[in-house]
Amino acid sequence: MAAPVVAVQWAHVGLNCRDQQATERFYRDVFGFRRARVVRAGGTDVVFLRQGDVHLELFDAAGQQPETFDADGPQHPGMVRHLAFQVDDLEAFLAGAPGDLDVSLGPLAFDEFIPGWRTVWVKDPDGVIVEISQGYTDQPGAELLR
Repeated sequence: MAAPVVAVQWAHVGLNCRDQQATERFYRDVFGFRRARVVRAGGTDVVFLRQGDVHLELFDAAGQQPETFDADGPQHPGMVRHLAFQVDDLEAFLAGAPGDLDVSLGPLAFDEFIPGWRTVWVKDPDGVIVEISQGYTDQPGAELLR
């Protein structure tokens, strides 16, 4: 007999930050995140940010050696490749973004896969790649493809 399916919910992504305040400002100013909680652990603050149902957990990693990332994120196993957010209008989002975003790739169009799918990749203050796209839709019947 199969084990019962347990419902799961998205919780958060934890990010190591060279400058925790700069990283918090970036996600606040560019994506509308707000501080949800601060926990004092191991002599340092861990900051939780929230935007809708999405949470980010920011850890102070000042002095740690940064990884080298490709334009859309690290390619090796064991590393998160990038974070991704959906917007209704990529061009409007980019035009309204505060300051100069550090674009690592794009904007690119993926009309050959999904008409209207557009994506750009930017770097946060710690070099984490953040994908911003519009127009992605699930493939009907994809759960049947194996």
